[in-house]
Amino acid sequence: MTGRALRLRRVRRLVPGGRTAKGATPKVVALGGGMGLSASLAALRRITGDLTAVVTVADDGGSSGRLRDELGVLPPGDLRKALAALCGDDDWGQTWARVIQHRFQSEGELHNHAVGNLLIVALWEQLGDHVQALDLVGKLLGAHGRVLPMSAVPLELQALVKGHHEDHPDEIVTVRGQATVALTRGEVQSVHVVPEDPPAVPEVVTAVRDADWVVLGPGSWFSSVIPHLLVPELRVALEETKARKVLSLNLAPQPGETDGFSPQRHLEVLARHAPKLAFDVVLADKDAVPDTEGLTVAAKHLVGSEVELAAVAARGDDSRPTAGGAPDRHDPELLAAAYDRIFRMHGRIGPWR
Repeated sequence: MTGRALRLRRVRRLVPGGRTAKGATPKVVALGGGMGLSASLAALRRITGDLTAVVTVADDGGSSGRLRDELGVLPPGDLRKALAALCGDDDWGQTWARVIQHRFQSEGELHNHAVGNLLIVALWEQLGDHVQALDLVGKLLGAHGRVLPMSAVPLELQALVKGHHEDHPDEIVTVRGQATVALTRGEVQSVHVVPEDPPAVPEVVTAVRDADWVVLGPGSWFSSVIPHLLVPELRVALEETKARKVLSLNLAPQPGETDGFSPQRHLEVLARHAPKLAFDVVLADKDAVPDTEGLTVAAKHLVGSEVELAAVAARGDDSRPTAGGAPDRHDPELLAAAYDRIFRMHGRIGPWR
């Protein structure tokens, strides 16, 4: 039997709800945004029945940006994607996942709005409570976990970028807006959010402090991963929690935002934004690390962690190679197997608290 088949068999031995045969399940909090967080959630819901997603709220593009500008609400798009990723594999879950991800195609104002965005915003207006509304959507979908915004106020992401203008390669300018930062030209030096000290959602802080495991990443490094470290209460909770922590790296650099970045460089910029934050494990795809020794040294020096290499990228028909030829999509079962192995090897062996 191949290594991949063994990993998949191990994941499938877990009974529904994420409990092992001994009845143990870890309390896991996953932080990120966009498709990176969705990939992590699709894996984690396979191995735990106690899962909380914490989502960035700086998106200002597409349907989310339009709703944010018109109604003054939190951008709902990444929250919707997280809810869709937590839907089960049964007919109910997959039907609702497709429904909330559905986008209208028209010549009018509804063009490109996602059904889930409108549903979430409608419940925010009806209930006047972000957390209660998201919990209600999750209940409707039968989501295998909870989704929370990292802050209750919409944030503007700003980045200092060197060489943003081609004719001034050494000039450092401020680029504003998550959608713009994600596609920026030049080299991102640092990011910050406006307002500068946004309040964290209290339920997020509680979840992080009470967790057995916290997973940060994968995702757009400057626009989905690092923003969590720019919310002071959340950053302190991440630094002080007794939970063990995994930093999950991307499969390839992101065009624009992290062009040319090595895995080590990702760690460097994260440590620069949160120098007191340490991790227990850095997880990377084994084929995405050209310099294993360099990453091992950087992980130990910058974030105090070990490195776990595993095959987590989608292959064959499930993969979509990037322009550089590397896969850009995680295989949920392979990623689940990697998280499961990390939790068992580096964490408390059941029963979980």
